[in-house]
Amino acid sequence: MVKLRLRRRGRKQAPIYDIVAMDSRKTRDGAFLERIGQYNPVGFPSKIVLDNTRAIYWLKAGAQPTDVLRSILSYHGVLLQLHMERKGKSVEEIAAALTEHQATVSKRLDRIAAKRQVRLSKKKKGAIEAERKAAEDAKAAEAKAKADAIEAEAKAKADAKAAAEAAAAAPPADAAAE
Repeated sequence: MVKLRLRRRGRKQAPIYDIVAMDSRKTRDGAFLERIGQYNPVGFPSKIVLDNTRAIYWLKAGAQPTDVLRSILSYHGVLLQLHMERKGKSVEEIAAALTEHQATVSKRLDRIAAKRQVRLSKKKKGAIEAERKAAEDAKAAEAKAKADAIEAEAKAKADAKAAAEAAAAAPPADAAAE
C-alpha cells in the first residue's frame, strides 16, 4: 500500500521533513516513490512547501496519508479541493472555497501569533520583574549586612567603654592587696 508520509532529514535538534509517497513497508527514511513537498517545523510559523496537484494525484490513486500529513494537507486545502472535486463542483466554486479556506487559515495564524506574542511579553515581563526583585533583595541584604556590621561595631565599642568604666571604678589591685 502506498502512504503519504514524512521522511526526516536535517541535523540533530533541527529536523526537516520531506513529504513523500512511499511503500508502507519501507522504513521511515527509506526509498520513496516521489517527493511532493517539504515541511520545516522549526520556528514560527512552520514552513510547508507542497505540490498540491501531485498530492491530489496520489490521494486519487489510493495513497493513505499519515495523521500528521493529513492535518498538513487539510491546512493547505488539498483535502478540501479533493472533496469538492469528488462532489462534482465547478472550478470556480472550488477556487472560491479554497480562497475562503486560506483566509480562515490566515486569521487563525494571526490569532495564534497574537496569543504567542502576549505569552512571550508576559514571560519577558515576569523575567524583568524577577530580575528587579532579585536586585532589590540583594540591595536589602547588603543594607541589612551594613546595618548589622555597624550595630556590632557600636556594641563592641559600648562593651569596651563599659569594661573601661568598670575597670576605672574598681579599686586598683595594689590597694586591695594591702
